[in-house]
Amino acid sequence: MGVPQNRRSKARNRRRRAEIMRLEAPNLNKCPKCHEPKLPHRLCPSCGYYNNREVIAQEAE
Repeated sequence: MGVPQNRRSKARNRRRRAEIMRLEAPNLNKCPKCHEPKLPHRLCPSCGYYNNREVIAQEAE
């Protein structure tokens, strides 16, 4: 049975766990209507379109 030769410090353990648990940045797609970056499978926050349909009407600026 394997037994650790020396004890690992808290800093070493936590650094290793932090590397494993690190989150990745979300992927961004371009909106086909206004070409702004948006999250996939979400409506575009700048133009309000999703799947080539207007979901939220945007006020004219």
